[in-house]
Amino acid sequence: MKAGIAGWLFVAPALTVIAVFFALPVLSALALSVTDFDIYALADSRNLRFVGLDNYIGLLVNPLFWRALGNTLYFVVVGVPLSIMLSLGSALLLNSKLGWFKPFFRTAYFAPVVTTVVAVAVIWRYLFHTTYGLVNWILSIIGIHPVDWLGDPRWAMPTIILFAVWKNFGYNMIIFLAGLQAIPEDLYEAARIDGASRRHQFQHVTLPMLGPTLVLVGILTLAGYFQLFAEPYVMTQGGPLQSTVSVLYLMYEQGFKWWNLGNASAVAFLLFVLMSIVTSGLLWLARRRDVQ
Repeated sequence: MKAGIAGWLFVAPALTVIAVFFALPVLSALALSVTDFDIYALADSRNLRFVGLDNYIGLLVNPLFWRALGNTLYFVVVGVPLSIMLSLGSALLLNSKLGWFKPFFRTAYFAPVVTTVVAVAVIWRYLFHTTYGLVNWILSIIGIHPVDWLGDPRWAMPTIILFAVWKNFGYNMIIFLAGLQAIPEDLYEAARIDGASRRHQFQHVTLPMLGPTLVLVGILTLAGYFQLFAEPYVMTQGGPLQSTVSVLYLMYEQGFKWWNLGNASAVAFLLFVLMSIVTSGLLWLARRRDVQ
């Protein structure tokens, strides 16, 4: 009995933080999503009305919501694999015995993670500027005409994906590097004795041993990329032609531009449900693979 009480006392601070910063916001968003909470209700609570599922139905028939969802899924489907592959490749290079100046490159690769996203996004806007951007200047040297990176619907989202991958891959790289350094060297030695090439060592030793790390990185990256907001907000303001409007950006506009807080809460809760389904599916696939 005393051991059980002691256990609850130890976990109480963590449970309190989870309840205050996770459970309460989720429940609050759910409660607001079934009301027409707007600027009038904010001024006088008597203007607040219960509308049931009208906010959700309105979103499901709103073409802008589906456009934002499609943009977000495009960002996730393309950006997450790119980020993971770049992170893993960088970690493998830093973990190699042939690499030089490892502390310098480890710091250089991680530096974008700790820089302010808004400040860096502003710099990238100038780098990809159509007229005097450095990228188009380099392309002009090799005879390629300038590209309207942030003003063309075909190129705006790929440019934002490139920026997000560059900005965030260093965090996953550190996690992968820790996982690689935890793999016993005896496994590689045994594989070399058996005649395994480097490709086979990576396929049959490195990847299986990095399985839990890959799942962790996948979940963290998915959760982060579903919350796309700062990049389009600073670089394109959702344009051109709504090609970079994300679900979170739509929630921001509904809540803080038009003051439709009930509608914004519905958007937030739908995003929460989508993220929960995707991450739960990823965990289920990982457990099923471990069982097999």
